[in-house]
Amino acid sequence: MSQINIKNLTFSYDGSYDTVFENVSFQIDTDWKLGFTGRNGRGKTTFLNLLLGNYEYGGTITKSVEMAYFPYPIENMSQLTINVIEDIYPNYLQWELIKELNFLELSDEVLYRTFDTLSKGEQTKILLAVLFLKENTFLLIDEPTNHLDAQGRQIVSKYLSQKKGFILVSHDRDFLDSSIDHILSINKNNIEIQKGNFSSWYQNKQLQDSYEIAQNEKLKTEISRLNKTAKEKRSWSDKTEASKFGEGPCDRGYIGHKAAKTMKRAKSIQKRMESSIEEKQKLLKNIEIAEDLKMEQFTHHSKTLITFDDVSAYYGEKIVCEHISFSINTGDIISVWGKNGTGKSTILKLICGENISHTGTIYIAPELKISYISQDTSTLRGNLTEFAKECDIDESLFKSILRKLDFSRIQFEKDISVFSGGQKKKVLIAKSLCEKAHIHIWDEPLNFVDVLSRIQLERVIHDFKPTLLFVEHDKAFCENVATKKIIL
Repeated sequence: MSQINIKNLTFSYDGSYDTVFENVSFQIDTDWKLGFTGRNGRGKTTFLNLLLGNYEYGGTITKSVEMAYFPYPIENMSQLTINVIEDIYPNYLQWELIKELNFLELSDEVLYRTFDTLSKGEQTKILLAVLFLKENTFLLIDEPTNHLDAQGRQIVSKYLSQKKGFILVSHDRDFLDSSIDHILSINKNNIEIQKGNFSSWYQNKQLQDSYEIAQNEKLKTEISRLNKTAKEKRSWSDKTEASKFGEGPCDRGYIGHKAAKTMKRAKSIQKRMESSIEEKQKLLKNIEIAEDLKMEQFTHHSKTLITFDDVSAYYGEKIVCEHISFSINTGDIISVWGKNGTGKSTILKLICGENISHTGTIYIAPELKISYISQDTSTLRGNLTEFAKECDIDESLFKSILRKLDFSRIQFEKDISVFSGGQKKKVLIAKSLCEKAHIHIWDEPLNFVDVLSRIQLERVIHDFKPTLLFVEHDKAFCENVATKKIIL
């Protein structure tokens, strides 16, 4: 076992007015299974790149192990998978590789297929297997769940639980709980490490937040008292100074001297109080509250909104899904479950009117207004004001939701194209919450979205009870919000 030492780490991107890290210090044992959590845009992927030496920074990072990053970049996707593995790690042993693939429930026949013909889930498993074969290597695993279905997540989570020596960035609570023994969290004003999993960290965080909220109430009272006292001191000195200009005989020199002494004393007291107020106001910023969200409500006059009767869908001659039947009624919150490739996204696209070949009968209620969140965020451009105008949504509500989802006001000045993956998803989520829709159709809305924001979404769904059909592989989210399931 060795350690990775981070001391006084300071970093900001060139030309940016945001400081990502400032004088950050902590230690990591290389035997830990370390989960990495924090709000979107706080610098998780940036920190991994700093460990890899990809950016210049202030402070020191000391390590005695090599670092390997997942997902590993593949230059030639069309070559055999076995050749991809040889490019990554030429010194691998065949029997060790086969053993790792067995743990990941992959047949060795995938080695002799071209890498681009493998599913995203299979590619994820292959890369994890070969990277863990490398000796004296500490793995930096950046959001491996984004291309894994529910079953794939269980398999990879079990695999990681048998390993050691990695940092795992993930926003899936169950996945983290099953995989890690320590957690590294980037909070609002600090970075901390705790022993345990996500659930134990979150429980501790809630207790700490409750304590800080109580302390903050005391601080607010104290700040109010100090402000009042400082104001009174200023008033006394002003009155004393004014008295030397009154009518009648008086020793104006004495009064002036007294006023000057009172003024000097008042200013000294005021300076100490302002310093104390400033320190206490800093403490008020330590708490991080995930505020409740709001969403527009719009109810259709029909009870039954959508019906699929024996629907089968095709891409060319390939059958994507077949003999699908279900109904969606007003107030239903339905989770669509199934392995990757079983047609979950296809069903959502058919409802949204995409021209996909199909048989069977699809009924859509007349004048049904649909709010759709796509998996794809690559087309997002422009600033948030322009985006709200284009989408015909209330800009104030839209930006208020984004603020509650931890967008700083600085983000409002940037182009959406430079946002992180999670921040782009939040833009689409906020848009959907603002739309006056009869039904919300969400296709994997939580990819890259941080855990606290997922919990906020759970709460707004519970509070407003929209009609919702969604595809999502986060088991905890699905169990917490869905009233029905469609299993493919």
